[in-house]
Amino acid sequence: MRVGGSLILAFALAAGLAVPLAGQDDPIKVLVDRLELERYKATVKGLTQFGDRRQGTERNRRAVDWIEAQLKSYGCPTERVHYEYQTPPPNPQGRGGGRGANQAQGGGRLRGYRIPTGVNTDPMKQPDEKLRALNAEPAKDGPREEVFCTKIGTTHPEEMYIVSGHMDGHGWGEAANDDGSGTAVVMELARVFSSPEVRTERTIRFALWNNEETGLNGARAYVDQRQARQGKEDPPGSGKYPEPKWLGMIQHDMMMFDHGMPLPDGTMRKEQRLEADVNVEFQVNSKMAAQSQALAWVLQQANEKYATDYPVAVGSHMTNTDSTPFMDVVPAISVRENERGTQIGAGWDPQWHQPTDVYATYSDADFRLGLNAAQTTLSAIAQLTGVTIKR
Repeated sequence: MRVGGSLILAFALAAGLAVPLAGQDDPIKVLVDRLELERYKATVKGLTQFGDRRQGTERNRRAVDWIEAQLKSYGCPTERVHYEYQTPPPNPQGRGGGRGANQAQGGGRLRGYRIPTGVNTDPMKQPDEKLRALNAEPAKDGPREEVFCTKIGTTHPEEMYIVSGHMDGHGWGEAANDDGSGTAVVMELARVFSSPEVRTERTIRFALWNNEETGLNGARAYVDQRQARQGKEDPPGSGKYPEPKWLGMIQHDMMMFDHGMPLPDGTMRKEQRLEADVNVEFQVNSKMAAQSQALAWVLQQANEKYATDYPVAVGSHMTNTDSTPFMDVVPAISVRENERGTQIGAGWDPQWHQPTDVYATYSDADFRLGLNAAQTTLSAIAQLTGVTIKR
């Protein structure tokens, strides 16, 4: 093993990781080959029919229903998390209750050329009248729901990896990239792993969080409601574990746009940069930093073996992402198109929270970056959960 090899080995031994030997049939490659660009694009396109899927709206609720129907059609049994959301009052410094106001930061130092970023709140910046009308309903406080589905492990159902993305967005676009691209990765993995001939020794949960854009509220609700239930057999003697013990958590958020830093004149390159990569981040000052770093290296090695186009870059600044509520209790990492703090925050993705975040903005090269993220996580999770294919 190369860089990070000892961490990978330690994580593999702790998880009971078995890697196919040369010359043997490799079930992981079989599953990776079931990920297809056109299927991935179709899933992103399906999500965009609900506009920006802003939390607290009817379009958001219809999107949750659609996601659940798709998961069920794959043969992945679903459940929902219920919680209440109330918009928090402004803090004494005059800031609202968004993600930056209520979570640990750690995004690194901005460098290079920058362009301004922010959330578009002006509907007239959306030139498509139909999309403008679809996104017109404002968010309302009250009850919220989010959906997950579960692949139950055959020999260790009491142990689980969580694979997730967030399905809500805002900005008066279609939220195609933020986070239709990450949601589609999770849904495509659920489809592949849910095939009846696919077996995993450990359980996998595919979760699509709500309320990410308001402060990671959906992911926080899951942790608050279910952390204490980990690994408890219910009912006793049944062999059923409603909340298996968490072994690792992998979040997917913005998967498709890596065109490089802004140019000196404030414009962006029109094409995906040749050096595009999949960023895998852990948080260096979290309580599970070493274990999270080891998990990140597992994804890097899986990418090197199984992904078709873009490599993985591992970073130590994970911030403003749904893996944050998990990072002190379980190895947790974030998978995304760019470094969240030092690149997205500097304007590397001009579609972020803007009316231009629509399906038509992206090329096949962009969608292929998302597909490579799916290949990366699928192959890593397949190794960590002990996948086999029944003949």
